[in-house]
Amino acid sequence: MVSRTGVTVDICPRDLPISLIGTAGGALAVWTDAPAEIAVPVALLIVLDIRVRRWHRRT
Repeated sequence: MVSRTGVTVDICPRDLPISLIGTAGGALAVWTDAPAEIAVPVALLIVLDIRVRRWHRRT
């Protein structure tokens, strides 16, 4: 028997107040001429709930 491994990535939007805060923070960063390469991923990390899970299954 060989165990099988895998990775599951779950991406879900957070609740509305936190999403509004993340969107406002990203818009403020872009408005103040912060680099978009930094502002957009940070805003997405605030707005989205990202979970990475590793799992093992025996066959």
